[in-house]
Amino acid sequence: MIFTPGIFSALIKNSAYLDPGSGSFLLQLLLAAILGGAVAIRSQWARIKKLFNKNAAETENEENEETDEE
Repeated sequence: MIFTPGIFSALIKNSAYLDPGSGSFLLQLLLAAILGGAVAIRSQWARIKKLFNKNAAETENEENEETDEE
């Protein structure tokens, strides 16, 4: 079977076609990913905050112990 340039270009054109529904679907995927990430961060915010505060509190306690010894 021999592909002529016209048939080959027609196959490439049709495979790259995006209709308006596809653009809308891609926009929905993007928004869902952004909002899903925001919800995940918000639901775990207390743990994230506690993680950073724990390190800050440990450093502060170590500094206080050093000044108490002097």
